[in-house]
Amino acid sequence: MPHFTIEYSANLDAHVDFERLCRSVHETIMETGLFELGAVRVRTIRSEHYAVADLLPENGFIDMSFRIGVGRSDDEKKRTGEAIFATVTRELADLFATPHFALTLEIREIDPQLSWKKNAIHPRLRNAER
Repeated sequence: MPHFTIEYSANLDAHVDFERLCRSVHETIMETGLFELGAVRVRTIRSEHYAVADLLPENGFIDMSFRIGVGRSDDEKKRTGEAIFATVTRELADLFATPHFALTLEIREIDPQLSWKKNAIHPRLRNAER
């Protein structure tokens, strides 16, 4: 159940190809070998209203959240976070050339006792692998 959310300030629309960014993150997640294809979701949430640092209109942010199921070691989670952060940092190199951008990533484990899910994609992909 890896759900990757990219929340971003609306002023980045003209500076970031979010479709490409989502696909790059998806690819990096799959390259870890820790997650099943049918479970991976990468999406964006655009923040129309925000107040960043000293309130300059140029200030922008991307806050990434990766919610995963239990069962991976701390080392696996750390390596995954580092790989994703490196991918996104490369994709957004131009933004780091300005003094107006902030990037964050947090990985959280989902409590299996408090999580419900039903996925019709898994059976289709699992059957295709045979």
